[in-house]
Amino acid sequence: MQRFAFAIVAALPFLTAPAQASQALAQAKACMSCHQVAKKVVGPAFQDVAKKYKGDAKAEAHIVEVIKVGSKGVWGALPMARQSQVNDAEAVTLAKWILSL
Repeated sequence: MQRFAFAIVAALPFLTAPAQASQALAQAKACMSCHQVAKKVVGPAFQDVAKKYKGDAKAEAHIVEVIKVGSKGVWGALPMARQSQVNDAEAVTLAKWILSL
């Protein structure tokens, strides 16, 4: 029982600050080289992505796909290259975070 309680306490920072953890992941995976939270850089601001897909039940899967495969022509002429440094679980975490903004 003590181990279980310790595991819960150890996990609390991750359960209470998912946005912070996801922004740190975005920084670690170099997403912030082309995107920022609130302003367009090379690619769209993450808040603009969230706004575009708000209410879309397929948005999370779509964003995961874009991260893993890349995209072309959605936000302008510059394509987004596939992000091979991001694994499947990280892509889901990033997509959820982006949509939460």
